[in-house]
Amino acid sequence: MRVTRAGLLACLAVPRWADDVLAGMPYDDAPALLSAAAAAARSLSGTELDQALASHPRIGERGGAQSRREQSGVDPAAGDTASRLAAGNAAYEERFGRVFLIRAAGRDAEAILGELERRMRNDDEAERAETVDNLRQIALLRLEELIS
Repeated sequence: MRVTRAGLLACLAVPRWADDVLAGMPYDDAPALLSAAAAAARSLSGTELDQALASHPRIGERGGAQSRREQSGVDPAAGDTASRLAAGNAAYEERFGRVFLIRAAGRDAEAILGELERRMRNDDEAERAETVDNLRQIALLRLEELIS
């Protein structure tokens, strides 16, 4: 199982995280690699959170192929989904000062909008923790895809 720094950074754009995962190489198996990656992603500094979020498009504004696959359950052309996502994204950014991030894989637009509404009630600390956890989930899904 060969993992490169560039491959890791495509999973989570945080150089310290990629370096921490690489430092443990070689891993005995995929679960050991994923466990180390999860541990390294559990606590991100403010700068690392900003680095990671910079590479993520807003929900409903799909970026590259990877983002399109992850957001496949979200059809921004369906009904009023696009306007609801845009309004939710704007309200979130005004409240928390960063883009709303959620593991979109496996969720449809209604589930994402429900989570957005729920998370708007979080305080800053709780929301930061949820954002970091969602980044970790996304990174692990991407890493699993990378090594499969």
